[in-house]
Amino acid sequence: MVQRVSTVAFEGIEARAVDVQVQVVPGLPNFVIVGLPDKAVSEARERVRAALVASGLALPARRIIVNLAPADLPKEGSHYDLPIALGLMAAIGAIPSDALAGFTVLGELGLDGSIAPVAGVLPAAIGANARDEGLICPAACGAEAAWASPDIEIIAASSLIQIANHFKGTQVLSRPQPKMYERETAHLDLRDIKGQESAKRALEIAAAGGHHLLMAGSPGAGKSMLAARLPSILPPLSPAELLEVSMIASVAGEIKDGALTARRPFRAPHHSASMAALTGGGIRARPGEISLAHQGVLFLDELPEFDPRVLDSLRAPLENGEVAVSRANHRVTYPARFMLVAAMNPCRCGHAFEPGYTCHRNRIERCTADYQARISGPLMDRIDLRIEVPAVTATDLILPPPAEGSAEVAARVAAARDIQAARYLAAGLTNIRTNAAAPAAVLEAVAQPDAQGLALLRDAAVTMKLSARGYHRVLRVARTLADLDGAEKIGRLHLAESLSYRALADDARRAA
Repeated sequence: MVQRVSTVAFEGIEARAVDVQVQVVPGLPNFVIVGLPDKAVSEARERVRAALVASGLALPARRIIVNLAPADLPKEGSHYDLPIALGLMAAIGAIPSDALAGFTVLGELGLDGSIAPVAGVLPAAIGANARDEGLICPAACGAEAAWASPDIEIIAASSLIQIANHFKGTQVLSRPQPKMYERETAHLDLRDIKGQESAKRALEIAAAGGHHLLMAGSPGAGKSMLAARLPSILPPLSPAELLEVSMIASVAGEIKDGALTARRPFRAPHHSASMAALTGGGIRARPGEISLAHQGVLFLDELPEFDPRVLDSLRAPLENGEVAVSRANHRVTYPARFMLVAAMNPCRCGHAFEPGYTCHRNRIERCTADYQARISGPLMDRIDLRIEVPAVTATDLILPPPAEGSAEVAARVAAARDIQAARYLAAGLTNIRTNAAAPAAVLEAVAQPDAQGLALLRDAAVTMKLSARGYHRVLRVARTLADLDGAEKIGRLHLAESLSYRALADDARRAA
């Protein structure tokens, strides 16, 4: 007789159903796992054997065959331990043979019979709920699984003995409840930054519309301080966004104690990060920094110091909002709709924008051009806002803190985002929530400037030699500026300010 247990295999954030088939037949004692298992799955034999012995059970002196179907789907990870062990327990009569029907099972076993947490419980629970199945998972992941649905049956146990007692009725395990991290009081506030009013304005625009931002300025001007305070003005995740972000974090093993958080991700990888670390990859094609920053912020400090090939790998995700990781035997797609916030010095010396500065390395124009050439033109064309962050003077530092802080800016950002969400929902674009993600075809309807603005845009497109992408990005920023002002129509002032953020970097280079 073959005992069947349902589990999952992960392809990106999708949990594909896997049928664990356990058969105990007469023959020489042997324990075989087939079905394209990786090293971690093959090693499950010893963990299962030791866990059953620790739980007071012994494997029969027979031939044990475990098949993971479909056999052509790669099986990776340690979460197959628990379904294999429970299948064996049902096969030898330790639990009722029909107890596991209608359940998806995943969990890693310790040698003492304990059940350790695993990655991917949330997408597994969502997949099980879609198939009208319950879930058996580690106790540490129960709160995470409870977010899938209030109706799904969840058995979250800390040991094999608890599961056996639950099915016998001697120890009934209660259903875990969803857990949310308490929202921490933000210690970083825009009020901490003195001066830099133009940079704060650009930060507000970027947050309101989800636009990409590049800050160029001398060392110590406050670029990193500004970026670190961006999360304090971003609105919390909506329920749909929370689910998307948490599924990626679950697959990556980033969720601790099963608790989710409504704070938007803020990822700041070092400039030595590899392409696989940034875009995703590795043997198991895990999500990279850009996917972990989904619906949040990816901050790249010292942008020209990144490998140029790594930076250019961001081009497609910046445009499409997803990244595809291809391997020889499979292809995985992860969401990657993030805000890119980058900071850089104007040159290797860092002082090219300062009046009267003389570079000792080379002519200042050559030094600036060589350093900024590490960023490709196509990548720069995808950045909506480019600003210069001037050095802070002593006069700025001795001034009292500004009256407006993150709370006031966050209120304006939230109001602008509500306008955008309602606009695109009315247009039937349920997956579009910000102006930065709006398709070019939709912009013609929602970002139509008035007559004066249209004339300015036409002249600027010729003078600044805007590409088609640059043209549409100017319109997106102008639409965000109008939303911040509560204006229905894009005016000339909105377009003028939007164009200034694309022209500023070129003007600064020419001035240098």
